[in-house]
Amino acid sequence: MSTAARPSFHLLPGSPDSPVLLHVPHGSRTIPEEVRGGILLDDGALERELDHITDSHTAELAARAADACPTRPWRCINALSRLVVDPERFPDDREEMRGVGMGAVYTHTTHRERLRTPGLDQHPLLERYFHPYAHAMTEAVDARIAATGRAVIIDVHSYPSTPLPYELHSTGPRPPICLGTDPFHTPPELRALAEEAFARFGGTGVDSPFAGTYVPLRHYGTDRRVTALMIEIRRDTYMTEPGGPAGPGLDALAGALAELVGALSRPSI
Repeated sequence: MSTAARPSFHLLPGSPDSPVLLHVPHGSRTIPEEVRGGILLDDGALERELDHITDSHTAELAARAADACPTRPWRCINALSRLVVDPERFPDDREEMRGVGMGAVYTHTTHRERLRTPGLDQHPLLERYFHPYAHAMTEAVDARIAATGRAVIIDVHSYPSTPLPYELHSTGPRPPICLGTDPFHTPPELRALAEEAFARFGGTGVDSPFAGTYVPLRHYGTDRRVTALMIEIRRDTYMTEPGGPAGPGLDALAGALAELVGALSRPSI
């Protein structure tokens, strides 16, 4: 199968009565051949960039957590690198990361070097990869609402222990677990459950160094049936940086994520 024919994301079913959707948008290193041709970096530099930009082992983390849950969560896994498109960015001027060339289509690297040529027409990448992904996530959320009356999106991410040049808010705390929140979609009880589940890893923080969480635009800021939280795991807690193998911390983190999913699966939450 050619790279063009491979699916760009996977929606993996969970229990029919689960409201939880684990979202893993940045865990892949795969770049289709037709996209690789538009990236300026040579192969060595691209591998180094992928080491820095990829949330390594997060798909495996979500899989292990799902396997441990009596009420299995649904999962949406991005099968392509965020260097293809970043499905979590706003596709317009609302996205502050466009200021460093890292909007929905990246034009610069983590070290603020050129990734793509100036003046690139981004529409083909958005049409081929970004919009279908957004549509699938919207439908997945709608399906959870139809089945359970609500949807809970848990964004699974990781971040480096040392700031990278692209970061806009790098001067604040870098706790082992950062919880990204949204004032509309992250109720206090959701944040409290996550703080309890991840308390044993050396501390949790909120919205530093990364803030916010993913909600499909159809629901964003309008539908309180959709709640969401981003889990940002500092990479030195579970892997060798940058881009190295996972260590024993991965199992413990998967257990904590499973604990959170289990709590969120209860009807009272």
